[in-house]
Amino acid sequence: MRKKHPRIKKNDKVIVLVGKEKGKIGTVLRVDVDKERLIVEKVNMIKRHSKPNPQMGQGGIVEKEAPLKISNVMLVCDKCAEPSRIGKSVLEDGSRVRVCKKCGEPLDK
Repeated sequence: MRKKHPRIKKNDKVIVLVGKEKGKIGTVLRVDVDKERLIVEKVNMIKRHSKPNPQMGQGGIVEKEAPLKISNVMLVCDKCAEPSRIGKSVLEDGSRVRVCKKCGEPLDK
């Protein structure tokens, strides 16, 4: 099976569309293309109970972000500040960029 290229990349601003975190906006920290999941900063927080070990030192309850499905988030455009779908466009110099479908502005710098 061919892997789908993610339309959402690291450091993009996204909004959560479904689930208990619906409406929250955050920055993408990591994208897992194989599992079609991503981790968003301060969204979908879970608690892990860890034992003391040589790397961590003291044990306790650690809060961290859990992955979300890519289909459950939508990119937020920097220019129009609204969630929008993503298109692709070719510039004059031949390079490809992602484009906001609402305002038409390029998302890649």
